[in-house]
Amino acid sequence: MVSNFPVALLVLCALSLAQAQLRLFNLRASELPSNLLGTADGYVKVFCGATSLGKTAVRKDTANPWWEEEFNYFHALENDEMTLEVYDNDLLFDDLVGVCQRQLQPGTHQHDCFLKKGGTLHYSYTLG
Repeated sequence: MVSNFPVALLVLCALSLAQAQLRLFNLRASELPSNLLGTADGYVKVFCGATSLGKTAVRKDTANPWWEEEFNYFHALENDEMTLEVYDNDLLFDDLVGVCQRQLQPGTHQHDCFLKKGGTLHYSYTLG
């Protein structure tokens, strides 16, 4: 009699390595720091691992921006690192306000990330 255990184990291993869809949404910031030219002009760059998923539009003259963009990535894996970089758009070069990094977990999650130069990034994601 042949056991089905090795086949079942292979199927379970393959499922645990299966790619899932990442959906990042509800990006907003609060109390972004002002610069010499006035209120912040914030935007966010989004990465999953080494893959750039894009960036939001620049929200001009607001310390409390809200971005409508959603980011989807179909090759995400559980425990991949998602990185969100918050910038202040300036004339000569953009200032990095802070970086948020998180290991992805299945399900829907809401997070607040305190930025190095001040302010907080709020966001939600779903991995499934």
